[in-house]
Amino acid sequence: MTDFDCKLPKPQIIEGNKYSWELVIGMEVHAQIKSKAKLFSSASTDFGSEPNSNVSIVDAAMPGMLPVLNMFCIEQAVKTGLGLKAKINLYSQFDRKNYFYPDLPQGYQISQLYHPLVGEGEITINIKDKIRNIGIERIHVEQDAGKSIHDMDPNLSFIDLNRTGVGLMEIVSRPHIRSSEEAISYLKKLRQILQYLDTCDGNMQEGSLRADINVSVLRKGNYEKYLEKEDLSFLGTRCEIKNMNSMRFIQQAIDYEAKRQVGILEDGDKIIQETRLYDPDAGKTKSMRSKEEAHDYRYFPCPDLPPLVIEQNWVDDIKKNLPELPDDKKNRFIVEYGIGDYDAEVLTSEKNTANFFEQVSTKKTGKLAANWVINELFGRLNKEGISINDSPVSSTNLKEILSFLEAGEISSKIAKELFEHVWKTKKSPATLIQELGLKQVTDEDFIEKLVDKIIADNPEQVEKVKQNPKILGWFVGQVMKESKGKANPKITNQLVAQKLKISY
Repeated sequence: MTDFDCKLPKPQIIEGNKYSWELVIGMEVHAQIKSKAKLFSSASTDFGSEPNSNVSIVDAAMPGMLPVLNMFCIEQAVKTGLGLKAKINLYSQFDRKNYFYPDLPQGYQISQLYHPLVGEGEITINIKDKIRNIGIERIHVEQDAGKSIHDMDPNLSFIDLNRTGVGLMEIVSRPHIRSSEEAISYLKKLRQILQYLDTCDGNMQEGSLRADINVSVLRKGNYEKYLEKEDLSFLGTRCEIKNMNSMRFIQQAIDYEAKRQVGILEDGDKIIQETRLYDPDAGKTKSMRSKEEAHDYRYFPCPDLPPLVIEQNWVDDIKKNLPELPDDKKNRFIVEYGIGDYDAEVLTSEKNTANFFEQVSTKKTGKLAANWVINELFGRLNKEGISINDSPVSSTNLKEILSFLEAGEISSKIAKELFEHVWKTKKSPATLIQELGLKQVTDEDFIEKLVDKIIADNPEQVEKVKQNPKILGWFVGQVMKESKGKANPKITNQLVAQKLKISY
């Protein structure tokens, strides 16, 4: 693999009628902090509760109620920063972001603008066997707003404040992403790291991971000027696509928005900096509002919260206890279990999958276990629409099946049959082997009788195998069929070759 960083990307090209244009993307990902309590109150963060049932008097902005910082949320954010190789700022402060909306009862959001908790970091992605480092500008901690519901009544809107005050990490990338494909790879890798760190569950359907996508297009050569001078004006006017929570729709939205901007520029018009929404039914982005700048929100330090000062020793203790991260686990799987790069990538894509594989595999059976988990288990889970957490075949039972297969007590065919029985009954493989009589036959006298019978019944095939020894496998297959897959394949091969006088 070839190493290259954000200074040498291969951009996505959008061909216009007059010019070729390059794509530039930055992402602001809102990751809900995995915590039982909210950022500034003890109210529950449980998803799916009855509307307005997880709301404290602090969340509802009752007069005189002061926020109390949940330090576990801060610990989770520090852990995330360390996982992204970012600088942890020992001094940070909370600011008020002022705007008025029905689902924001305080009339402001407590966030961090001037002094964020986490500074610069990076995420490494792999695109077509090439390594890219995407820069992280900052991670700041803030509280979420509530939810406006407009589809319950034709004349009324409803407000659910359950989400109000839930802790968020806003993870802001640098404009280093150069294609819609890279954007998806970046978001998948970020989601994977958060899940491994256990700081966010990454559930996009429930809204615990949402992304705002900043898209702009530029003429060739301007990106290099941006890198040289770190001047964002070279990147062109950007539009923000708000609140995206689907990988597929994110890619579609970026591709559409890039073409829309190119069309405007080639017509001689200017891009208006604005916030847009993506309509998946129409396959288009639509204008939502003009893009606000920081001064529009009248940020100022939150008077109810003192500056947050943390100790380096505390940060060091968190760092010492970080879990194994995806890239490290992938490399270890390759070395420890002797599996290939692709298999290791698949097995570490999800934390639960990696854990399942390690429960199934031993150093001796690494390749066999990888093959069974990826092909047999994943294939069946995908077909049935079941997650690995709910697999009818447990890691213990799959490991037992593979141990019987490795020991030569069952054949590959019987192993697959046994897998089906375990899937349906959830009984242990040992019990099913006993009940169904699936144990492999290693009795040479029994197998020899079957071999003699197949040879005697097929004289034409005997003549053919003398001319073409590769036909030997046909005899082995017939013996396996006659024994219903129970004959030991190795012994069968040896006996067939011996009887037909073919070197094996």
